[in-house]
Amino acid sequence: MLVSFLMLGIWLGYGGAWEKRFTLEGSVKWLESSGDWAWGAGIGLLVSDVVLPVPGTVVMSALGWIYGALLGGLLASAGSVCAGLVAYGLCRALGERMARRLLGDIDFEKGKLLFAQGGGWMVALSRALPILPEAVACTAGLVGMPFRRFLGSLICGSLPIGFLFAWIGAGGREAPGWTLAFSLVVPAILWAIARLFLRSEKHSRAKWN
Repeated sequence: MLVSFLMLGIWLGYGGAWEKRFTLEGSVKWLESSGDWAWGAGIGLLVSDVVLPVPGTVVMSALGWIYGALLGGLLASAGSVCAGLVAYGLCRALGERMARRLLGDIDFEKGKLLFAQGGGWMVALSRALPILPEAVACTAGLVGMPFRRFLGSLICGSLPIGFLFAWIGAGGREAPGWTLAFSLVVPAILWAIARLFLRSEKHSRAKWN
């Protein structure tokens, strides 16, 4: 909760100015000014969303505009995954003692239980929402969500979002009304499938140990 309020505060303080700066047209021009490294600049912007209110979906659309739906989708998805990993890694590195100081013992235990049971759904679905993605990733790192579980759900949430907005950018159109529904349902389906594989692997390991 503390992380979410911090992210929200940053967004309310600076989000409006960044939204004006990072229009689709403005983002395309900025990335193209990086020449052959436009893809790296795009991924860098997505990663910087961990600490700055960068409108990630606009950057993803700009990558689609420049590189097309397929390559742009791969780059957008990679940027989203990298951002989640950075947020998770930085907060995980703080250690449990610092995490308990930031969250409090009660909230830490609640968060740890929450992310152990249904955290995968939260991570996957949060990639489709504004502000929340890195806040959720940070919280997952603070409470020590298992890395493989986090990575699986992060990929499940990032892939459809990356390709969706790259496709929108490649078409040079605004997102249609069903975009949000699509971006919420697909990550849930992908995570459900991934969870079955993780559960199967867990049973297999238990059988052999």
